[in-house]
Amino acid sequence: MDSLLDALQEGRLLEIPDDYDKEDALRFLAHILEAVPSLPPDTDVAGLILAKEAASKTALGKGWACPDARVPFDEDLICVVGWSPKGIDYGTPDGKPVKVIAMYLVPENQRSNYLREISLLAKALEIYPEIERLNAADSLNDIRDHLLDLISTTKGTVGPDSRARMIRLQGKAAAVEPVPQDLANLLVEPVTILVGTGLKPVVLGHDQALVELLEGMPGLAEEVTSHSSFNAGGWRIVKRKDASFTGERLLIDCLALRTSGGK
Repeated sequence: MDSLLDALQEGRLLEIPDDYDKEDALRFLAHILEAVPSLPPDTDVAGLILAKEAASKTALGKGWACPDARVPFDEDLICVVGWSPKGIDYGTPDGKPVKVIAMYLVPENQRSNYLREISLLAKALEIYPEIERLNAADSLNDIRDHLLDLISTTKGTVGPDSRARMIRLQGKAAAVEPVPQDLANLLVEPVTILVGTGLKPVVLGHDQALVELLEGMPGLAEEVTSHSSFNAGGWRIVKRKDASFTGERLLIDCLALRTSGGK
């Protein structure tokens, strides 16, 4: 399960906000994959994921789901993992909420590797002795440790893997960030956008250059209210949630993902 292991090693383990439903969670993780710099521009991972989910269910049971997007080009097999503390109503056959979503980007040249990885993951979920403790975990650190244990358990049935064990030991002492930090120098910035009729959008954030970029963007209000994500000056802006503000204004919580190396 090298791609799952890479996701943990490279920081692609994220906490899914409590108020997200199934579609929100799938879009959120898909947008993280869309921000991988090596992907062709405008690769619609979210659209592919949702179309696949509409055609066939991707729940594995045991509180897990593994949606995938098949893409017609060569690239690495990439995984991003989302953890929902309270669980997501996923429409699973066993009726149990999904706690862990392991989402895969499956290029043309990686389909055999993907099928092998999913087969090993399904096997791991059957033999892992701590599956209930994994589902009861209450922090990203605990989830990461259990996932590394799960990988090590499965690897132990097919052969030694010192890499998994080394990362497992390192993970015990390391804090886990709730956003990816090592995905090809991907930067993640939280931003809040206030929009309203007759009001010039107001952008709040820590990155002043990003704030100025968005506030100077024509049609920002329409973009952020009409789309779940959009691109702006090398950033991908992903809408997380919105809330009514005073009057007829909306306060929109977003993540900005830098999709290129330069500013």
